[in-house]
Amino acid sequence: MHPVISSAQNPKVKQVLALDKARERKKQKRFVVEGLREMSHAMKAGLQPVQVFYPAQDGECLRHLTALLSDVSVLIPVENAVFEKLTYRGLPAQALAVFPLQNHALAAIHLPANPLVLVVEAIEKPGNLGALLRTADAAGVHAVLVCDPNVDVLNPNVVRSSVGALFTVPLAVAGTEEAIAWLKAQHIAIYTTHLEAARPYYHADFKSGAALVVGTEATGVSQAWVEAAEANIIIPMYGTIDSLNVSNAAAIVLFEAVRQRKSG
Repeated sequence: MHPVISSAQNPKVKQVLALDKARERKKQKRFVVEGLREMSHAMKAGLQPVQVFYPAQDGECLRHLTALLSDVSVLIPVENAVFEKLTYRGLPAQALAVFPLQNHALAAIHLPANPLVLVVEAIEKPGNLGALLRTADAAGVHAVLVCDPNVDVLNPNVVRSSVGALFTVPLAVAGTEEAIAWLKAQHIAIYTTHLEAARPYYHADFKSGAALVVGTEATGVSQAWVEAAEANIIIPMYGTIDSLNVSNAAAIVLFEAVRQRKSG
C-alpha cells in the first residue's frame, strides 16, 4: 500500500495539478478524471488508470475502489486537505484517477449501418462540449466528431461537465475538411444548422445515415459545412430571443432523428 500523502508539494500531487494545462497533458500523455462514476465509465470504455488518489480517511471509497480495480497498486491515499487541492468538487468527488491519453483519430471510429452522428465545429466552451456529449449519449448517437476545436476535449472541465459521457460515445477529433471527406466516404448525409436558406429541422429525413452539424453560438458553422450539406436546417423560434444554447439546439434535432427512426 502506498504511504499517505500529506503535502500538496509532493511530486506526484504536483504532476497531477499540472495536468490542468493542455500542454502538460500532451507532455505527460495523461489526463485526469474526477469522481467514481466518471472513473467507472472510463474503465468500461477500456481505459485503465495509472494512478487513483482518494481520501485516506474514506474507508467506504476504498472499498468501492478495491472492488472496481484489477490492480490496487495504483491506489494512492492522501490527506483530506491534499484531496481538496487536487479536485474541483473536493471530498464529494471521492476519487481522482489519472488515465493515459485516448486515441481520438477518425480511423478508430467504427459505425453501424445508418448511423446517427453529431459533428461539433470550433467549440469554445468546455461546459458546452460536455453538455453536447451528454446529449449525444442520451440520444444514442453512434459517434461525435469534434472539428477544429478551440478547447481540448480532455480539458478537466469537459470531463466533469460530461459526467462520463466522454467515455460512453465514440469520439474523434479532426479538421473540418477531413471530417467532411470521411462522412461522404461513409455515405452519411450531412445536415447543417444554419440560419440562411434553411428548412425546418422536422422536414429533414434522418432515417438513413445522417450527421447533424452544430457550430459556435456566436458564429455558427463554417461555409465548408454549409456547402457540403445535404440540407441546411433551422429550428423555428417563436419568442423574442432568437438563439438557443448549442446543446439544447442539438438535443431538439437529435431527438427528432430518434423519433423518426423509432416510428419507422
